[in-house]
Amino acid sequence: MTSWRIPSGGRIDRAKPVRFSFDGKSYTGFAGDTLASALLANGVRLFGRSFKYHRPRGLLAAGYEEPNALVSVTTDGAREPNIRATELEVYDGLVAESQNRYPSLAFDLQAVNQLAGKAFSAGFYYKTFMGPVIGPLKGTRAWMFCESFIRRAAGLGSAGTVADPARYERMNAFCDVLVVGSGPSGLEAARKAVADGKRVILCETNAAFGGSANWAGSDQAGFAETLISDLGANPGVTLLNRTTVWGCYDGNTYAALERVSDHRKQPVIGEPRHRHWVIRADCVVLATGALERPLVFPGNDRPGVMLASAAQRFAGEYGVLPGKRIVVLTNNDSAYDAAAKLRERDALITTIVDVRPTVGDWALAQAKEAGAEVLASHAVVATGGRNSLSSVTVQPFDAEINAFPGPPRRVACDTLLVSGGWSPVVHLASQAGAKPVWDDKLQAFLPPGSSSGWKAVGAAAGEGLEPPAPLFEIKAKRDKAFVDFQHDVTADDVRLAHREGYQSVEHLKRYTTLGMATDQGKTANIPGMAIMADALSKPIPEVGTTRFRPPFTGVSLGALAAERYGDIRPGRLTPMHDWHKSNGAGMYAAGLWYRPESYNRQGESVEDAYIREAKAVRRNVGIVDVSTLGKIDIQGPDAAEFLDRVYTNTFSTLPVGKARYGLMLREDGFALDDGTTWRLAENRFLMTTTTANAGRVMQHLEYHLDCIWPDLKVHLTSVTDQWAAAAVAGPKSREVLAACVKRTKLDNKALPFMGIVHGRIAQIPVMICRLSFSGERAYEVYCGAHHGQRVWDALMEAGKSFDMQPYGLEALGTLRIEKGHVTGAEIDGRTTAQDLHLDWLISKKKPFVGSAMMNREGLTDPKRWSLVGVISLSGEKLRGGSHIVDGPADDPGRSLGHLTAMCFSPLYGKYIGLALVENGTGRIGTRAFATDPARSGTHIPVEFVNHIFYDPKGERMHG
Repeated sequence: MTSWRIPSGGRIDRAKPVRFSFDGKSYTGFAGDTLASALLANGVRLFGRSFKYHRPRGLLAAGYEEPNALVSVTTDGAREPNIRATELEVYDGLVAESQNRYPSLAFDLQAVNQLAGKAFSAGFYYKTFMGPVIGPLKGTRAWMFCESFIRRAAGLGSAGTVADPARYERMNAFCDVLVVGSGPSGLEAARKAVADGKRVILCETNAAFGGSANWAGSDQAGFAETLISDLGANPGVTLLNRTTVWGCYDGNTYAALERVSDHRKQPVIGEPRHRHWVIRADCVVLATGALERPLVFPGNDRPGVMLASAAQRFAGEYGVLPGKRIVVLTNNDSAYDAAAKLRERDALITTIVDVRPTVGDWALAQAKEAGAEVLASHAVVATGGRNSLSSVTVQPFDAEINAFPGPPRRVACDTLLVSGGWSPVVHLASQAGAKPVWDDKLQAFLPPGSSSGWKAVGAAAGEGLEPPAPLFEIKAKRDKAFVDFQHDVTADDVRLAHREGYQSVEHLKRYTTLGMATDQGKTANIPGMAIMADALSKPIPEVGTTRFRPPFTGVSLGALAAERYGDIRPGRLTPMHDWHKSNGAGMYAAGLWYRPESYNRQGESVEDAYIREAKAVRRNVGIVDVSTLGKIDIQGPDAAEFLDRVYTNTFSTLPVGKARYGLMLREDGFALDDGTTWRLAENRFLMTTTTANAGRVMQHLEYHLDCIWPDLKVHLTSVTDQWAAAAVAGPKSREVLAACVKRTKLDNKALPFMGIVHGRIAQIPVMICRLSFSGERAYEVYCGAHHGQRVWDALMEAGKSFDMQPYGLEALGTLRIEKGHVTGAEIDGRTTAQDLHLDWLISKKKPFVGSAMMNREGLTDPKRWSLVGVISLSGEKLRGGSHIVDGPADDPGRSLGHLTAMCFSPLYGKYIGLALVENGTGRIGTRAFATDPARSGTHIPVEFVNHIFYDPKGERMHG
């Protein structure tokens, strides 16, 4: 039995000792211990060194709010830094080490930084290294000289270089009620939801459910155990322990991290290390509790200074006393309860120092049970000791005027428990958009009631919290008084920031780094804001809070990537991807999508295959997967007006059940994207975009809707992944569809060009639009993505009688080049509607995005590059990107433009292409050269022709 372990009690399993090491020394703990509790039980007080001054630091808290006890863990050679010892469960073989020290934790040479005084005050990195001008060290050269040393000293733990051997998973979940926190309030909320027949997910960040019931008292523990047992037996309840809900997003979507196997040396076979959850809930109950705050006073960072609630938790949950001789400093009654509970576990509480002038009867009774002397109207003004606390200095204190009317006295102790009031955990509510509301009685920010999507209960709503005296700092000039323990931000730093003009809390945060550490200011922010408010002579609510952003606690990058480990960028697959691969398709990356390049038969090259496929479409019928097209659902009473503003042509006149080709410009008048938009109902449209531009167009639309026209009643939804689509093109396309589409007429009258009909294929609802990218009669068939393969199979089966062939990107490109359609190769950010011969889409009756800038002098110059067709006169293969020049190979002259796309045309039996060429229209009928000296050394004679090689009147696609 170790010297600080209580003989009995706690939820640890004393029958299962575990061996672990810290800084190379072996220790023993028990199953259920955290690294913090196990080391504390072994008498370890020193856990780390602070970021800037390298001051010795011990445990302050017992959970995720702990700022000091950060360690690195090495597993199978892979090292992970900055893990809180208060959350790391010990297991046999755990290897942990302290951080940010050299050569050892007990003796750190960089502790000399404490002698630097004001050189390391707030903003020192902006000021200290900007000079002086000495010899060659002029201006910023001093910074450049010092930078390498600063970078080596900066940071906390260092990441390892060995590849992470762990496996990670992602999970999506849906529920009626998500309960965050399994303390008494959270358990009760879950019980009520289950009684109402709701599906419930209950998330608890700790290993054991129950929250404060695990250490606050045996009566609460029994209540919690019964409820947890009942909930676990209910099939409608999902219990997730070791799971931290870290982010709140639109639509009541919450992100959570489940630490599945961090408490074991090796995961069970098939088990991941972490699992990342995306939870969509109808209602969320925030039972996130409250965090105890420290008080700011000189020497408040010495190892042995700990939050009173942390000491109570270590004793009640882990069976470990925080020290052998304890003093308590408080401004509220909750510390008295902690003292009494600790005394029940044989802790020696000598003194309770209370800054308040009077103490209530209940608190005095608790102090009596604790056997402690109560010193009202007193404060701790200094602490003694080197790497651990040995004494505190106590002095009479008048909080009203911050005066010390009596002499100080020294009190011997090894532990000082501090309680400065409670801060409800409002982070998730604030991430949801709620602005915290100041409660003057509790001296804390509370969530503002509840919303339609969430509600706070228990301590998270301020219930049951002890009101403290309105005191955050004891201003005694004896030593540094720390606000942010991890980043070494002192009370004087906050006041210095105020003097230097940083009066916004957001500026204060960035200038001093207050609340920017791994704990994100969970114990530091409120005291820091209170000190700033005092400096500004404003009430705390006027100063406000910094913005609460995800993540609430650190999230492993491996969990966010999960199964996508090793990918440089995410790969997107259409619903028919496996069919393409199994039918001989070579897959090609188009943006983030993988698409069939061509379906090569035995002995065929890619060129052979795409020529065959293109011929099949022209002569007969073909089918291509177009699921990758960007798709945006646009709904609302102002949807038509919105489209009129973003497209160059008019969409408000488009009848329901029809589609229209449209062009968008950027604000500067250059072409952004083209595509078709379908009117599905009076106030609903489906916009399609080019595959590569889907994200860019969505951003463009959202920007204008949110920032330029916020008054328009329009809702945009990206539905690219929700629809699977196939285009059936060729003279026999109508016959193929007629063979498998049920309940729908497909003749010219029922389905004219750009018309839309609804029907069924293989009992699956489909939407069909008659439009063409190939120049042939063609139809795009849309269905729900999860039905994509079934509809594709049905189309292929119907096409057997007509020898229908699938075709890939190369054939698709060949068909579009022959037809003169443009893609991203031509809409490259430098071309206008006139350059691309799309000025017929420009409305002269309305303004639209880009209309004010599109007629600038430089954009209407007839000598600009414009789109033309080119034909290889020598029969040589053209190469995309080749320059167009007038001269021969030995004297080519300047570049007149470039080849944007090329193919072998089955129509012409020659290599053809599209090019952007200076005064292109005026060059039709003339000749030049396509030269590529850098890559292929080719210099090919070409003739300029109209960019529409095939069926310029559109008779085939309208037939």
